[in-house]
Amino acid sequence: MRITAAVAEETGAPLQIETLELDPPGPGEVRVRLVATGVCHTDAITRDGHLPLPLPGVLGHEGAGIVEELGDGVTGVEVGDHVVMGWPFCGECRNCLRGEPRYCAQLGPAVAAGVRFTGPLAGTGAYHREDGSSLSGHFFGQSSFATASIALASSLVKVDPALPLELLGPLACGISTGAGAVLNTARPQPGESIVVFGAGAVGLAAIMAARSTPATTIVAVDLNADRLELARRYGATHVFTAGEGDVDAAIREACGGDPDHVIECTGVIAVVEQAVGLIGMLGTCILVGGAPAGTAFSVEHQPALWGKRIVGTLGGSSTSARLIPALIALHAQGRFPFDELVRFYDLDQVEQAIADSASGEVIKPILRISSV
Repeated sequence: MRITAAVAEETGAPLQIETLELDPPGPGEVRVRLVATGVCHTDAITRDGHLPLPLPGVLGHEGAGIVEELGDGVTGVEVGDHVVMGWPFCGECRNCLRGEPRYCAQLGPAVAAGVRFTGPLAGTGAYHREDGSSLSGHFFGQSSFATASIALASSLVKVDPALPLELLGPLACGISTGAGAVLNTARPQPGESIVVFGAGAVGLAAIMAARSTPATTIVAVDLNADRLELARRYGATHVFTAGEGDVDAAIREACGGDPDHVIECTGVIAVVEQAVGLIGMLGTCILVGGAPAGTAFSVEHQPALWGKRIVGTLGGSSTSARLIPALIALHAQGRFPFDELVRFYDLDQVEQAIADSASGEVIKPILRISSV
């Protein structure tokens, strides 16, 4: 079938709207008509060559839509279901069997090979140009910068049709990444402290989630005064402007000593090293922000022996099927107002959405693609 998609032709080039051909779903797959998709920093860094998707290709990995066609053997979803498109996973490796599909042993090819990574059609792609030439798709198992997409049925999360489907796509990655870093990785105990570096979509989601935990000190650090004001609104007990005065000393004063948990959302190496340096004995630094591929940071060895933990987290850990419904429920209860972070764009405004996100003009862009 013919679809419209935003295509990254080459590294660093603006995305262009094209008409493509999409194959029918294969075994275990479904075709989803996209209603909307979030725009994530990961899309931008992939366009710019920092994640190795072969180009040309179709990006997008925070899709929400309606199931329109089922491949052979599909169970669990039906035509007409409203779904959020979660991350793909093999379901067979050690980590998947441990209940941690975010860390699937095939994660690399699953998200960025540009072709199917599993099943009888592994190594083939469903996306083609009108002249018959192939291009990369299946980005994070969905390539949602398009009017329709092929996805594994196992990666989909059904949602209530009464919910605002156009709002829910970012729960597949960016918003759940921040919230899950708190709820699944930090898991703060009563009276503990959490420091969040970077008050963008991921950082603000972390702060919203922290408010629903027994942590009693929630600190936000950012360069942008407006973002810090939002952090206060969403649960931060203290906010500090990066680069103004001795921020580390101010954080330790607010926390009554070394913070228990520091969540680094910027991917800026100097900030990563600052975050690691802030934690003391038995403290945890959680790395969320995406630095360019090949980037390294350093840690002083001796203090690292004192029970420090430095841990990365992907997509909020846990499973899409568990985390996304939980965040939807918290939103319905007024405890997770991520809808206040978004601005909507049309599909052909994708480059403007990426630029506005990079400049800080908007916190979380969402592309509207079709009506429910």
